Amino acid sequence: MTQLEFAVLDIVAEPYAAAPTLIAKLRVEETSGEPVHALVLHAQVRIDAHRRPYGPAEEHGLLDLFGPRARWADTLKPFLWMHATAVVQGFTGSTEADLALPCTYDFDVAGAKYLHALREGTVPLELLFSGTVFARGGTGFSVTPIPWDREARHDMPVAVWRSLMDRYFPGAGWVRLDRATLDALSHYRSAHGLTSWEAALAQLLAGAGEAAR
Repeated sequence: MTQLEFAVLDIVAEPYAAAPTLIAKLRVEETSGEPVHALVLHAQVRIDAHRRPYGPAEEHGLLDLFGPRARWADTLKPFLWMHATAVVQGFTGSTEADLALPCTYDFDVAGAKYLHALREGTVPLELLFSGTVFARGGTGFSVTPIPWDREARHDMPVAVWRSLMDRYFPGAGWVRLDRATLDALSHYRSAHGLTSWEAALAQLLAGAGEAAR
């Protein structure tokens, strides 16, 4: 029976993707000596938010997710970032494989909001693996599940995320609005002769006594 171990060697930006994508460089090792014909790999990628410190500027950006710092002992918990899938070609012993991690800058997504709040340091990630192993048996192919306890940790530099977002959304981000709010904002913009959505929002914030941080 195959015995698999996983490690994350690095996480890098995919330079040629149509949408922002990170690539997790994985090392997969089969420790029993059995050859692997193919591997269908699923990964649940989680952010271990409690495994790093946060500065005052980061604290402000994390308020919506975890509340004030006084509550973090109860609220600062690991949370799901995304699910990812890869097909790994056959190997004996060990191999390296790429796991694509499609990203979004939509601030309605907890992972994007969390990552946007970080200024420096690393992002503590945990990858929980599952999937199917295809191997040659005595009478054909055997199909076995990857054990539920296969996992790996990796601390991704915040700079990797920021450089990826700057490549696709330089100096910008995404905020989703319902249609009624968007119609009202559009009317406000037109009525005040403003040339951009940003100008409309900046004027509204100024009128409310709020300034960009």
